[in-house]
Amino acid sequence: MSSVPVAVVTGSNKGIGYAIVQALCKQFQGDVYLTARDPGRGQEAVTKLQGEGLRALFYQLDIDDLHSIRALRDFLKEKYGGLNVLVNNAGIAFKVHDTTPFAIQAEVTLKTNFFGTRNVCTELLPLMKPYGKVVNVSSMVSSSALRGCSQELQQKFRSDTITEDELVKLMTKFVEDVKKGVHEKEGWPNTAYGVSKIGVTVLSRIQARMLNEKRKGDHILLNACCPGWVRTDMAGPKATKSPEEGAETPVYLALLPSDADGPHGQFLSDKTVRTW
Repeated sequence: MSSVPVAVVTGSNKGIGYAIVQALCKQFQGDVYLTARDPGRGQEAVTKLQGEGLRALFYQLDIDDLHSIRALRDFLKEKYGGLNVLVNNAGIAFKVHDTTPFAIQAEVTLKTNFFGTRNVCTELLPLMKPYGKVVNVSSMVSSSALRGCSQELQQKFRSDTITEDELVKLMTKFVEDVKKGVHEKEGWPNTAYGVSKIGVTVLSRIQARMLNEKRKGDHILLNACCPGWVRTDMAGPKATKSPEEGAETPVYLALLPSDADGPHGQFLSDKTVRTW
């Protein structure tokens, strides 16, 4: 079993994920895994990094597929005995003018961005080694979407005692309400991406709380962050930040020093804790 520290970045063959891997290859003392659904694209990205003199390793991962997540879990357990850094970056967004029915957009977006991310956490968080770092890439859209929710929903999402089960029920209810055509009446905003990222931010707060309760002495720090508006396939060419600039906050959180006792359970953008 290797005693080398190991970092994994989900959805990292392009965009912000790729830039995060790039930065970790330069700054993280250990093995860095670039993951992608498509092995061809993943290997291509690793080769591109090699051309820059950087060494990343590839592992195939589809966060929509539980078997795929568990294969990665078993591999990490067997080869490294755990995990030091996990960056949950994989996510999808429909374009603004996409004509796909909103009910399908809601189901597909929540499946990957919330439920897929949650499954990765369920399987990989138990592998986190002491002083490990977990970064869940969320979005400022989660804040604006939260403000677009009814007062009742806002209260639930801001609660310091909300459980993971309660959060899952709320995310499931959003998809069902959209399918029934009653989501606005039920107090939801009109953004599937925004609601999925509310889910990621709140999930991060819950997970951080659980780590405090169950593994306090392990000093694992877990946070959600917004990379900003970044020029990627997802956000388009007009966005204000380069992928490298978008990677700054996730990388900052992934590389917090071992003696840092925070941030933990927070939502950050531009390396700054934001009010949730």
